[in-house]
Amino acid sequence: MASSQAPIAIIGAGPAGLTLARLLELANIPYMIFERAESALWADEHSSSGTLDIHKGSGQAALEEAGLMEDFQRIARWGVPVKFVDSQGEIVFATVSGDSNEDKPEIDRKDLQKLLLDSIKASTIRWGCKIERVQKESDGAHSICYANGGVESGFRLIVGADGAWSKVRKLLTPAEPQYLGTHFFTTFLKPDNPYYSSLTSMVGNGNYLALRKGRQFFLHYLGDGSYHLAVGMKLPENWNPDPTRLHDPAALWQSLLQYEYAEWSPEIKALIQSATHGYRSWPLYSIPRTSVPWEHVPGVTLLGDAAHLTGPGGDGVNSALHDSVELARQIIKHGIDDLDSAVVEYEQAMFPRALEAINKGQWAAEHLFNAESSQSFLQAAMQQ
Repeated sequence: MASSQAPIAIIGAGPAGLTLARLLELANIPYMIFERAESALWADEHSSSGTLDIHKGSGQAALEEAGLMEDFQRIARWGVPVKFVDSQGEIVFATVSGDSNEDKPEIDRKDLQKLLLDSIKASTIRWGCKIERVQKESDGAHSICYANGGVESGFRLIVGADGAWSKVRKLLTPAEPQYLGTHFFTTFLKPDNPYYSSLTSMVGNGNYLALRKGRQFFLHYLGDGSYHLAVGMKLPENWNPDPTRLHDPAALWQSLLQYEYAEWSPEIKALIQSATHGYRSWPLYSIPRTSVPWEHVPGVTLLGDAAHLTGPGGDGVNSALHDSVELARQIIKHGIDDLDSAVVEYEQAMFPRALEAINKGQWAAEHLFNAESSQSFLQAAMQQ
């Protein structure tokens, strides 16, 4: 059983974990990150993530506190056009996100990840850590148990920033993510796509969203000139594609088009059919409202999706970055000799925000993913 020199373990090298690490590093508080991905390059190559909008009062405030706002501003996209269309591609509503009034600029998730990774010492991340569980030891400290049987011990605080299926969450609450009834397929449409020229005229450097009878078609422009495509529909939780089609996305799309998108415009169907770079199967989940507040457990806490997972449409990464700032502030205030007081204060302030984020995500699941049309969703959003 190995003993760690760092008093704080951060499980997960996503935006929440990395932001916390950056803030602790600025305060000269030792920590260690444990990440399942084999390397930063591996994580980038296997990513199927799209774009994020970073809000002024939460996400941007976190980056400002982390001393990264200037770098963020250089790579973020401001004034991003957004189009809501019907299933035939006719524009229902058009606006601009991230202009001087809204202050919600966009950044590719992989670019935000790189910005944060570059801001901390490479030696503070251990890649390829497949964690089986986290457990409390007889001396009150916590240990990380790896799937290969290894154990890392001696942590005064373990922070679960390990997302939807958090291993750390199990120490705090029995709540499990609940399926929202919608299943997405995501992929990238790159410049070699035969319909790329139509994308530049349809979507440009913005976002393009179509809703009809519980089905979704989302296109998002990315910084490298490609487009992130997300196609959503109602499917059973245990639905799985025919294994013979796993490496044949065209066949899968053809099957889905035949039944799910038969009445959509030829242009939209052609774009779905053209996705030949592979896809990610992405069923959506949310943590139930009853998951917070949990009873405080000394030596353990959660950030971001591990604490308050919601489907797309909630506050997402902005809530996660806000969590990181608040926890870092409390740790800096109380010091590593009183981490328990830091966690208690952090959690007391976080729980109401977590419930608000879960409720917002539940609203989106009800109205965005069940929308009869883009128009009906926009009407509901205006009444919100």
